[in-house]
Amino acid sequence: MWLNGTFGAGKTATAGELVRLLPAARIFDPEQVGYMLRHVLHEPVDDFQDLPPWRPLVRETATRVLRHAGGTLVAPQTVLVEAYAREIFDGLADDGVDVRHFVLHADEAELVRRIEGDRVERGARAWRLDHLARYRQALPWLRRDGTVVDTAGRSPQEVARVIAGHLTSG
Repeated sequence: MWLNGTFGAGKTATAGELVRLLPAARIFDPEQVGYMLRHVLHEPVDDFQDLPPWRPLVRETATRVLRHAGGTLVAPQTVLVEAYAREIFDGLADDGVDVRHFVLHADEAELVRRIEGDRVERGARAWRLDHLARYRQALPWLRRDGTVVDTAGRSPQEVARVIAGHLTSG
């Protein structure tokens, strides 16, 4: 299960709730693959997702973890470049992994409020705010590709229950 959406949409908190709700679910954080690559590759890119090895390594790691542990992986990761998402999702499908893509969404004013109020990732505030325009540009393909779940006015527990309902209904 891939939880997409821009920063402040509630991916991390919702992922934690989904793991509590779904039997044999665990968080798989593709960002950790990016952190690993940052230590060994020093190419000048703005985002580790632009590093060519990131996408196939995310696919391969997720597939191998699932084959080893089973269950459900919940991946809270913003991916706003459609070609990158296709590379990962299509690759997982080629590996026999069913991917359910959910887009956690809130209107821009709500996202700004959440980002500015975040006490944990204060240092990333400007970077996160700068990505709102990229999210806006990606919304057309995100709406086509994923199941959009509005997070405005909902707690992470409520959002997780909505997503779990989608899983059981189809």
